[in-house]
Formats: sequence, C-alpha cells, structure tokens
Amino acid sequence: MENSFQILKQVEDLRNRGKDIVNFCIGQPNFDTPRNIKDKAIKAIEDGKTGYTPSSGIPELRSAVASYLSLTRRIDVRPDDIVIGSGSKPFIGYTILSVTDYGKGHEVLYPNPGYPIYESQARVCGTVPIPIPLLEENGYNIDVDYLRSRISEKSRLLILNSPHNPTGSVLDKETLRAISEIVEKHENLWVLSDEVYSRILYDSEFTSIASINNMAEKTIILDAVSKTYAMTGWRIGFAANHLLSPYMSKWVNNTDSCAVHSSQYAAIEALTGPQIEADRMVEDYKQRRRLMIEGLNAIEGIKCPTPNGAFYAWANVTDACKNIGAKDSEEFREHLLNEAGVAVLSDIHFGTRNFGEGEHVRFSYAASREEIEEGLKRIKAYLALSMHTIPVVPAARY
Repeated sequence: MENSFQILKQVEDLRNRGKDIVNFCIGQPNFDTPRNIKDKAIKAIEDGKTGYTPSSGIPELRSAVASYLSLTRRIDVRPDDIVIGSGSKPFIGYTILSVTDYGKGHEVLYPNPGYPIYESQARVCGTVPIPIPLLEENGYNIDVDYLRSRISEKSRLLILNSPHNPTGSVLDKETLRAISEIVEKHENLWVLSDEVYSRILYDSEFTSIASINNMAEKTIILDAVSKTYAMTGWRIGFAANHLLSPYMSKWVNNTDSCAVHSSQYAAIEALTGPQIEADRMVEDYKQRRRLMIEGLNAIEGIKCPTPNGAFYAWANVTDACKNIGAKDSEEFREHLLNEAGVAVLSDIHFGTRNFGEGEHVRFSYAASREEIEEGLKRIKAYLALSMHTIPVVPAARY
C-alpha cells in the first residue's frame, strides 16, 4: 500500500484546519507542465480526441516511445514492443501477473527500502515477496552476492529501481552487468526495470540493464512522463518488452480499457518536442538537492548522504529520535508534522526496516527552494527546542 497518499490526506486535513504545513512527503514536481505540452492536449481535445483508443495506446505515441527508449537506452525498441497505460504503476501488477502463477509459491525479489507497491502487488498477485536489503554502508546499492543467494528455482521476477526511490541511489554499469550474469543463468527469471527517474540524474549517465549483454529480451522497461515532465496528473506511463507486450495490452484492456486519449497526445509532445524545460527542471533539482542535503547535515542528530538521482533525500534520524525521545522514525515523523508543521515519510512507508540500519525518513526536494529553506528552519528549531524539554526521569532509589 502506498502510504504517501494517506500522509498527504493528513496534510490536507491540517491545512483545511488552518495549519501551515511544509510538504516534503509526496514525490510530485512543484513545476507546472510545460506550455507546449498543455497546448498539444488542448488541441487534441478540440480536434475530438476524446474517445477510446486501442488498449495498447495510439500508434503515434507507441512509435514516439519506441524512438525515445531506443535513443536513451541504446537498444532497438519497436512500436509493437510498447504498451501505454494510465501511469506506470499498473504495469507493476501486470508484469507480476504475466510472469508468475497465482498461489504456486513463485517469488518476486524487490529492493528494500523501496517503492511500497512492489511488495503489495506481489502479495495481491499471489506470489512470495522477497526483500533485497539496501544498506547504508553499501550506498544503498544491491549486494550482488546477497542477491545471488536469494534466487531459487521459484524466483520469477527481479525488480530493479534506478535511480531509486526512496534513497536516490543509482545502479552503475558494473553492478548491472553482475546482476545480468546472475539473471541469465535462470531461464524463468525476468527483470522489471523501473526507470521512471532515468532523466533525473546529477553526477552520472543513466544505464539500463536492458542494454547490458542480452538482457533486453528478459527485461520489462518501465517508464513514464510523470516525473521528467511534471505530468503526474496526466497519468501516462509505458512498458516495453517484445514478448510480453501482447499480454500487457490484454491486462490494460481488462482493467483501464485505455489511457486518457488527450493525455497520449500530450505525451507525444513531451517526448518529441523541445527538452529545454525538462533539462531546466533537473538543473533546478540539483540546486535544491544541495540546499536540502547541506541543510539536513547541519541539523544536530541528522545525517544524510548525497543522492545521485531522483529528488529524494534518505536521512538517518536515529540520533535525532534519541535526542527528542521519539521511539522510532514514525513517531519522529508525527512530531514533525503536528508540532513543527513539516510533512515527511518514515522508513516504515517503504518496507521493513533492515536490521541494524537505524531510523530513516524521506524528504522530497521536489518542493520549491523557499519551502525547503522554511522546512529546514522549522525542523532545526523544533529539534533544538525539544532536546532541552525532554522530561528527565529521576533515578530509582534503593
């Protein structure tokens, strides 16, 4: 279950009661969708593009996506390999349903912490979720030896997410190559590569596992226009795989019927039109990253590494919890929301805490610079005050 929307409801309830909240909890760009994209959608509506489309998407968008993925992933992708959906999230379930059998003990391996839908969809689809721990000491990257040890004859799907939500880590080519060598040894094992943040990188170039060795055939590429082009509400995502695309299309047909017609034309413009606005957003995120990371590390009790991608900071707040008497990160989150007026997400919203990792919270720096500065100021002031007001329990007398 994705708890960010539950926390977002808490934020809106507090705001409706007149409380001023700085919101770092939701992974949504604060930018408006670029004007040229909106204009294409308006024209599509005026031209009567308001009915059903083929379940796999309009041919023009499938062609645009195929060209986009071919260029950015450096592989050969054809329009027939593409299926368009109502955002990228449904394809997580569609993929699991396409490569596993319900109730047969088939396993889905996924990163932990990670996007919570991976685990919940694995359970709903009748499979066994197998978390792969991402540890702070490893830079929140996959331990290839550990991954190898967890793959069994029941394993059917490995989910990768790079750049990663919530930690911002990025899988490098060497790690991807090592993972591909493991996957190639298992005939029934597929890879779902969640690449929705592939354009939001700061210090390296993006590499898809689909471009490594012969992995394109066994990899389902998952992407969307949501984050890159500030189009979260337009609900356009896409999946690419030659063998599975017919099955994905059937799943769309039997669930959403098709993606929103006019939004598909907007997505064509996003992918094929000028990229200056998308590039400008990434440059702005880079400046916000610096502001957020430097600000968090200047607060006593908080430690936060610099992420290489996406727009999230995964901060260790173990000492901060101790300093204010919070039992864990979730209680810490509640204090920040209700007493400091700052909304974040705690680590329990992204899976089970890995042993020995301490307490963590996720900050989204997709907020404005002004909001980041104000939120950091509130957190620093609240923690400083709370450290000096924790009740002291008298020592027992014997």
